[in-house]
This record gives sequence, structure tokens and C-alpha cells, in this order.
Amino acid sequence: MKTVLCYGDSLTWGYDAASLDRHPLKDRWPSVLQATLGGDIQVIAEGLNGRTTAFDDHLAGADRNGARVLPTVLMTHAPLDLIVIMLGSNDMKPWIHGNPVAAKQGIQRLIEIVRGHDYPFDWPAPHILIVAPPAVSRTENAEFKEMFAGGDEASKRLAPQYSALADEAGCGFFDAGSVAETTPLDGVHLDAENTRKIGQALAPIVRVMLEL
Repeated sequence: MKTVLCYGDSLTWGYDAASLDRHPLKDRWPSVLQATLGGDIQVIAEGLNGRTTAFDDHLAGADRNGARVLPTVLMTHAPLDLIVIMLGSNDMKPWIHGNPVAAKQGIQRLIEIVRGHDYPFDWPAPHILIVAPPAVSRTENAEFKEMFAGGDEASKRLAPQYSALADEAGCGFFDAGSVAETTPLDGVHLDAENTRKIGQALAPIVRVMLEL
């Protein structure tokens, strides 16, 4: 059996801006990916609200720095055949940095961690699929409008930055914004239809990367 780890933020966790709760398990994109791929693949969802690529954010009771937590996650779920990384939306917050180049550098650090990790039992490092999240969109939600001020324009530049990095590093790449868009309710999160679209679109890419 092949194992796929989905490493992300609230888009992977399944935050629902309409209910201010969590999408049903069946609607979250890792679950849709699992259902589309079938039973011979184990898909593990590792999403945390507010997670960044590699930057500190102490506004929650959990470590949101994706680079610091990743080694523990890799050890927890090893052996892995593929890790799907969809991060960068929270990097667009002005108090993080709001810069797509810095987010790309954060993704580069995650790639280095995955490939340089000391896996037990001589297990090899997994393949890496970098996914650019759908761009932040304009919203009338006052809190999120300020929380992601400028993020609508900056986040549009994540996909080309990530694509170039994936080519340089020999990773897979997918632009989730090519199939999904964020909800105007808060400009950041996904409704059920759009999160399902990501899981469906990733399935053929995962099959190719795992040579299924």
C-alpha cells in the first residue's frame, strides 16, 4: 500500500466559512483524493489552521511554523511515498510577511527538510508535490479583509513562484487556483464544492507520481 501525506493549513483541515465549523469529512480534499484513488492508497490529512510555510505565528495555542513541525510529522507517519504540500495562504498575512518570494523560500525549506530527514529503517524520502493554494480574493468580511490586507494581489504570484521552484527542485507542481477559488465570505477559505475540486484534480497527478 502506498501512503500519501497531505501537509497544509485550514484549506487542508477543512475550515468552512459559512458554518464557522469544519466541512464534513467526505468533503475535505484529502478525503476526496482518497476516495478517487481507491483503497490501495492511504491518504493522511495533516492540516492545521493558520499554519505557515516556515514562519512563526504565536497567536494560537499550537505551533503554526510548518518547518519546525514537519520533522515530527514525517517521523510520525513514515514510511511515506508522497507528501503533498499546500501552504502559503497564511504567509500572506502582513504580520507574517505578505510576500510570495518569502513563501517560496519557505516551501524550499520544507523540501530540504523532507529530503534531508533521517528516516528510520533506511526508508527513502518521499516524492514531493507542491500545490499552490487558490489566491486570496476580495471580501467584505472586515476582519479577514484586514487580516489578509494586500493578500489578494500577492497571493496571485504564489503559483508562478512555486512552479519555478518545483522545476528547479525536481518536485511535482499543481496550481489549485486552476480548478478552485476562495469564497467571498472571507476571501481565504473554500466552500465544499471547491475543496472537493482540489481532491479530484490531484488524483491523476498523484497516480502518475506514484506510478500507479
